[in-house]
Amino acid sequence: MAMRDSSTTGASVTPAAGVAIEETAQLIAAAKVGGTPVYNRHGDRLGTVDDVMLDKRTGRVAYAVMSFGGFLGIGERYHPLPWSMLNYDVELGGYLVDLDRDRLEGAPSFASNEDMNWADRNFGQRVSDYYGVRPYWAEVP
Repeated sequence: MAMRDSSTTGASVTPAAGVAIEETAQLIAAAKVGGTPVYNRHGDRLGTVDDVMLDKRTGRVAYAVMSFGGFLGIGERYHPLPWSMLNYDVELGGYLVDLDRDRLEGAPSFASNEDMNWADRNFGQRVSDYYGVRPYWAEVP
């Protein structure tokens, strides 16, 4: 992967071997977020980030889609968590949320065999209302 070096005239440079380009202290590539564990405040692992949903117009992350429940992939559900709810914990190597399993059981979710209509603002509003946060489209940047 070539990166643009802003200190030159715009020539592309290739990072040296071993130089991480997918993650810095503040930034992480979306591809690396998938698979990151999600924990509650008690340190219990709730699930794993399966994907992230980005707002194409603003570039902000709207949701972390967390896989939760089931056994060996059977009965697993996907829960869109408003990104504003997640806090990264370096020591745990995962995201912390102020939720417990019981709260997640009743949360808006979908199964892997269901078609999810991400354009449905009613669903997005239900997710935001359930967690008591502002919808991502109403957040002030």
